[in-house]
Amino acid sequence: MPHPSDPYTPINCEFHDVLEATATRRTQAVIRFLDDDGTLTERATRIVTLSARDGIEYAELGTGERIRLDRLVAVDGSAPADFAPPA
Repeated sequence: MPHPSDPYTPINCEFHDVLEATATRRTQAVIRFLDDDGTLTERATRIVTLSARDGIEYAELGTGERIRLDRLVAVDGSAPADFAPPA
C-alpha cells in the first residue's frame, strides 16, 4: 500500500509523453490512480499540468487533486505497465 512518504519511482519517458499529450489536448480523460491509502480511485477530468517538486513528479488534475505520477494506474486506457521501465 503506498504511503505519502514512500520513495518516488520515476515513470517511463514514453508514458510521460502520453501524460503531456493528454494535458496539451485539454480534454477530459479517465484517470485511475492509487490514493494515499492505496485505494484505486478513478476520475473523469483533465490533466491541467505536470509539475515536479522535491524530486517527485505530479499531475495536477482539473478536480484540484495533485497525483504523484508513480501512483497512476492508467490514463484513458494507457498504463505505465504498457511501456518499458525507465532505464
